[in-house]
Amino acid sequence: MTSRSSKRLIIPVLGVIVALAGCSTSDGDDQPTGQSTPSSAPSLASDVPSGYRPCEDVPEAVLDSEKLLDKTPDNSEATGGVKWRGCMWVQTDGYAATIQTTNINVDMVRNKNFADAREFLIAGRPSISTRQVAERLKEACTINVEMKGGSLEINLSNPASNRNTGSLDTCELARTLAEKVVPSMPTNA
Repeated sequence: MTSRSSKRLIIPVLGVIVALAGCSTSDGDDQPTGQSTPSSAPSLASDVPSGYRPCEDVPEAVLDSEKLLDKTPDNSEATGGVKWRGCMWVQTDGYAATIQTTNINVDMVRNKNFADAREFLIAGRPSISTRQVAERLKEACTINVEMKGGSLEINLSNPASNRNTGSLDTCELARTLAEKVVPSMPTNA
């Protein structure tokens, strides 16, 4: 798949994610302990978390190991003050990935009850993976990793037609990428 067609696919996927912004838990073996669902709705920070800028801070070694190319800035805002700041990369004949900071936090994602929600820890941070696009459950996956004032959000678009990654589970690919990126984040972010 060319980078142009990857971008055409990820834009509608991101549009649905912007419209829905949220998630639920599942019964997984690696759920963080001590997590509880708050009785009131989580509040939205006024801006994305500071201290990590995906376009500049994702290590080149991570991008190289995942064969991610064609960095493209990808900043957006949705109604209600939801914001994303980051970049998109594509893998030749593979998935497209968007790595952004957002003021959506893990609790907000959990409360949306998205399909196939799974909670786990990445580098000690509560994280959740979800399939937020009903018509693309197998090819789109979002992981949100806790940050102060929001989360790091990694979105993957991985259609079955992708020669190198199309037969692989999109959420497993997203988790592998997240496990490479998150350790590069400052502990106070």
